[in-house]
Amino acid sequence: MLRHRFQPGRLVAGFFLMLAGVVYAGDAGALWETPWFVIIPLVVGGLCLAGAVGVVARAARRDDTRADLPG
Repeated sequence: MLRHRFQPGRLVAGFFLMLAGVVYAGDAGALWETPWFVIIPLVVGGLCLAGAVGVVARAARRDDTRADLPG
């Protein structure tokens, strides 16, 4: 049984922030060379996508609760 509602926006945000960490870790470990400005669009784009996913999920959840109301 779930103890809380699934929040896909947080999942997307966490994925992109972990991806940014992996990119920097690969650069620090000398596996590849990453310019400093690559992380900015990665993090900002991921957070914007997470916000959009969160808005869509909230709207879908709101429509589901309105369908249950009588009248």
